[in-house]
Amino acid sequence: MLKNKKKINKIYFQKLTQDLQQQGTAMPQLIVDIDALTQNIGQVVQMLARSETFNSQQLQPRLVVKSLACIELLQIIVKQFQTQGLSCDRFMVFHAVHLDAILQAFPDADILLGKPMPAKVVTDFYAKFPQYQQANIQWLVDSTARLRQYLEIAKQNHQQSNFTLQINIEIDVGLHRGGVTTDSEMRQLLQLIDANPQHLRFTGLMGYDAHVAKIPTILQSMDVSYQQSQTIYQNNQQLIKAEFPTLWQEDLCFNGAGSPTFALHCQRTVCNDISFGSMLLKPSDFDLKTLQNFQSALWIATPVLKVLPFSQIPGLPMLDRLPHLKQAAFVYGGYWMADYHYPQGTTSHTLYGRSSNQEMVQIPKNSVAVDDYVFLRPHQSEAVIPQFSMIYAFQTGQFQAWETLRE
Repeated sequence: MLKNKKKINKIYFQKLTQDLQQQGTAMPQLIVDIDALTQNIGQVVQMLARSETFNSQQLQPRLVVKSLACIELLQIIVKQFQTQGLSCDRFMVFHAVHLDAILQAFPDADILLGKPMPAKVVTDFYAKFPQYQQANIQWLVDSTARLRQYLEIAKQNHQQSNFTLQINIEIDVGLHRGGVTTDSEMRQLLQLIDANPQHLRFTGLMGYDAHVAKIPTILQSMDVSYQQSQTIYQNNQQLIKAEFPTLWQEDLCFNGAGSPTFALHCQRTVCNDISFGSMLLKPSDFDLKTLQNFQSALWIATPVLKVLPFSQIPGLPMLDRLPHLKQAAFVYGGYWMADYHYPQGTTSHTLYGRSSNQEMVQIPKNSVAVDDYVFLRPHQSEAVIPQFSMIYAFQTGQFQAWETLRE
């Protein structure tokens, strides 16, 4: 695991505990450190400034909503990008229930769906929100069957208004999680779009390459994996330009990346639109070499309910007589997708078991008292944020409560 400045900053967590005791809810709270977030945004701006794309145009950033699922959080990120001269009104949305919230907060947003949605989801969305028929939404498709379903939706809505579905095609660039894999599949999709210009509009490609940063180097180097994924992407671009000139436009959205490979795309990419989100908060799953200059900005703080001299295991009284190097503490809640982080050395107890109600942790002696706080670092922001109704933005000793986007 890469070294993280907040990991060893005891004073930081002691001060955060004091502020929580004065201003907190005395319940588990999800905290975003705005100073660390700002530092991470600055890193992104610097990396984008050095980027080199396939056509020498500026690489366009796209925020992943599921990883930053809070409107106020997204607004402050967009504002900070804007203050540094970078437009960032592009969003990748993975949950249909987030679409309305994003379009209300960002009426001019460019939205790309991050996964193919069932046809009923698309139908229900426009039935509930007909005002968004002209919104800039790129619906993702990965098969001819799905595209035919979308075509029927467009035809039905077209009878009521001048309605066209924007279509982005998912391609498999090596992750093998679905997407177009052959030229013949790509041709079938493009032919169907080309034959129905009054109902469908081609907007580009999406190729997610998270595998590049995750494949063990003993199997394949990251550089080789990345170049292979880029070659697949470029081959699809060339097919479109050569065989479907009526669909080829200079403003097509060629989306790629994600937090794990963001840095690679900033060095050289055939894409012109790259997604990221998690790295701005840097949960522990993103302790990657390519993100070593980013800081952790997301914490779970939970109060201590009880402190015992040592851990006692039901049915095993003989363990009580052994020397105990740690105390036992019961915290409010638990079993999050997160690691105990502070006080350093705090762990859940393997024998006692986990609990989402009041979890018992082993904790260094004399490190906490009742009503103190224990801090956890989430593995993923997208998994943890929906479990909390509020995010508490922390800066200069003050907390501001922001409502999260629930799924």
